[in-house]
Amino acid sequence: MSAKLQLTIACGDYEIIRPLKEGLVKPDGIELTFLTEMDSNTRHHRYMHGREFDIAELSGCTYLIARGMGQEFMSLPVFLHRRFRHGAFYVNTTKGIRSPKDLEGRMVGAKSWTATAILWMRGILESEYGVDLRSITWLTDLDEHIEGFEPSKDFKVSRIRDDQSIEDMLVNGEVDALLHPDIIEPMENKDPRVARLFPDFKGEQIAYFKKNGVFPIMHVTAIKPELLERHPWVAHSLMVAFNKSKALTMRRMENPRVIPLAMWREEWEAQREIFGRDPWEYGLTPGNLKNIETMIGYAHGQGLIPRRMKVEELFLNPTAGAKRDGIFRY
Repeated sequence: MSAKLQLTIACGDYEIIRPLKEGLVKPDGIELTFLTEMDSNTRHHRYMHGREFDIAELSGCTYLIARGMGQEFMSLPVFLHRRFRHGAFYVNTTKGIRSPKDLEGRMVGAKSWTATAILWMRGILESEYGVDLRSITWLTDLDEHIEGFEPSKDFKVSRIRDDQSIEDMLVNGEVDALLHPDIIEPMENKDPRVARLFPDFKGEQIAYFKKNGVFPIMHVTAIKPELLERHPWVAHSLMVAFNKSKALTMRRMENPRVIPLAMWREEWEAQREIFGRDPWEYGLTPGNLKNIETMIGYAHGQGLIPRRMKVEELFLNPTAGAKRDGIFRY
């Protein structure tokens, strides 16, 4: 028997890739070694600084910036991580911030300037609530993944010291608000000095989707260019496998016995009612094109990329031709 192509893939340990990781789905001609134990920030950093993996789940914003700076690699239109972010705007409760416009002229923290979550959050503040991002003084916690990147001089951005914590600075009132990809510890601990900017963040998220048709893409699936040069068939084989894996997972998740949540089936049906059968769709579909173009627009408007790049410059479109690809139902 001929040997399969051995490839490494670094990504999160998601349910939608579990059939692929556990071998229930096998990409044609490929043997995958999964690396799922590192956190997202470490994975992004290692891929950008050393291309340590053949395939990697990568920050969408980092990918756009790297391509804008001329780095030559591509992405599959496979989006393993999406998330609404309206629940991750935090404010110090002593600062009198009641609406997004109240952030203007303030000191606002962020985990990092180029985190995809923060890109979306800044974009939403500007496009949906009319916030002047350039009036804000921004303080960031982490260094950026891309060597040589500098924020646009149109924005007031500086990094805090390594012995400081941006979460502590919010609690202590050294920053007025914080944009962060995660639920911060003071929020989990119910610290009265910290609250969400949007108390009904779920309602804001649904309204954003209904208005714009966008369920924000956080991460893309980057792939080494030399791999594609040597084995151009790999892109299509992987695309088929990712779709099969997701289809199996979605079918399994319809069973309310699988997830230990009291009202899982009700939430599942509510998701379908609002977002349709597959909010996690892959490929360059109309919905994903709008999603990607929105992200590109936000990145360009915030000075992260020099021009509005075209989707076809950034993403492969693996296909066997019209009407020849399988349909992956669940």
